[in-house]
Amino acid sequence: MDSAESSNQRRATVTQHEQWMVQDQVFQIYDIFANIPTKAQNLMLELQRDSHIEYLNKGLMQLSSSFVVLDANRPWLCYWILHSIALLGESIDYELENNAIDFLKHCQDPNGGYGGGPGQMPHLATTYAAVNSLITLGGRRALSSINREKLYAFLRRMKDSSGAFRMHDAGEIDVRACYTAISVASILNILDDELIEDVGNYILSCQTYEGGIAGEPGSEAHGGYTFCGLAAMILINEANRLDLAGLLDWVVFRQGVECGFQGRTNKLVDGCYSFWQGSVFALLQRLHSVNGKRVAFSDAEGDCATDSTSEGELTDGNSSETDETCHMKQGGHGEMEPLFHSIALQQYIILCSQEQGGGFRDKPGKAKDYYHTCYCLSGLSVCQYSWSKDENSPPLPKAVLGPYSNLLEPVHPLHNVVLKQYHEAHEFFSSQSTS
Repeated sequence: MDSAESSNQRRATVTQHEQWMVQDQVFQIYDIFANIPTKAQNLMLELQRDSHIEYLNKGLMQLSSSFVVLDANRPWLCYWILHSIALLGESIDYELENNAIDFLKHCQDPNGGYGGGPGQMPHLATTYAAVNSLITLGGRRALSSINREKLYAFLRRMKDSSGAFRMHDAGEIDVRACYTAISVASILNILDDELIEDVGNYILSCQTYEGGIAGEPGSEAHGGYTFCGLAAMILINEANRLDLAGLLDWVVFRQGVECGFQGRTNKLVDGCYSFWQGSVFALLQRLHSVNGKRVAFSDAEGDCATDSTSEGELTDGNSSETDETCHMKQGGHGEMEPLFHSIALQQYIILCSQEQGGGFRDKPGKAKDYYHTCYCLSGLSVCQYSWSKDENSPPLPKAVLGPYSNLLEPVHPLHNVVLKQYHEAHEFFSSQSTS
C-alpha cells in the first residue's frame, strides 16, 4: 500500500469502512458463485422452500422468550409469518388458522382498531398488520371478525387537523400513519372524503429536495416512507401531485453495487428494501405518466413492465448495465424496459439474504428474522412479476432467476398482500354496507 492510499484509509469514516466491509462480503459470495460448476450454481440459486416453511411454521406455533421485546408487535409477527407462507403458495392447518383468528380478535379494541396484543391500546401500525393478517388468512370467519364500523371510528379519531393521521391516541404524526390508515380504509371499503381530506397536502410536504419522501416535513428521504407516501397518494388518486420524476431519480440510485437496495442515501444495503424500494417501481409503472411521458398503465392490478435480461444472467455489481437498465426507457408495442435491474435484485435476495436453513436476513453477517423474511420474499415476488404483461399471465422463465420453481405468488403492490387474497377481500367487503 503506498502512502497516498494509506492516508486515504486513515481518513475514511466509520460509514465508509462499514460500506467496504459489506461490499467485500457480498462480492466474496458472488465470486464463489461465479467460480463453481454450473450444477452447484443451480443449487445456490434455489429458493429453499421447505426450509423457509419449516422456519415460518415454527415461529407461528411457538416463539422463544427472546421475543418478549416484541410483545407490542404481535400482530406484526402474525403478518410477517402468514404473508411469507402465503407468498410461498402454502397455507396453515385449520387449528393454527382458528388460533390466529381468535388471537387477533383479542387484539381488537372495543372502540375500534387493533393493539399490539390483547388489552393494549389500538395503534395504526398494528391495525394494518392485523387487517392484512386476516385478509391473508381469508375466509368468512377471518374477514367478518373485523369490526369495520368501530375501525372507521378509530381512524376518524386518529385524523389530525393537519389532514395527516396519528399512530395512536396522542401519538406521532407521520407518513407511515397516513399510509396505514388509508390502506386499511381502502381495502375494507370504508375510505371516504373525510378520511382523505388534506392527506395529500401533508404527504406532499414530506417530499424532499432529493425526490424521495420523508417520514415528516424536514426529515431525510427514506425508502419505507417513500413507499408509504406514494402508495397512499395512489390510493387517494393524488399521485400526480408529487414530483414523480424526482421520486424516480431518487429511488433508481438506491440500487447499489451490491445489487440490492439501500433505504437512504449513503446507507448500507438491506434486504427489506427489496420490497420498500422495489415496489415503488411497481407502483410507478402503474401510473399514467412520469414527467409527462407515458410509463405504462393505471390499473394497480394490471400489466407490468418487461425486462430484457436473459435467464440466469448475473451482474458482478460493477456493470454499467445496472445503471442503464435502472433508468426509464420507452419500449415498443406499449411496453417498456424495467425501471430497475430486477435480476440483480433477485441475485442479492437469493445469494446474500437467503439462509439455506430457512429464513432471510438483512445482509451477510446478520441473523435471519421474520421481518426480513417477509420483505425479502415480497421484494422477490415484485421482481418476478415486474416482467409480466398482466396478472393472469405467469412470468416468462427469463424473469425468474434460478429454477422456475422459485416463482412466488404475486402481491398487490399497494397493500402487500397476496393478490388472490386481496381479490377475495375486495369482493367480500364490496358486498357489505360501509355503515
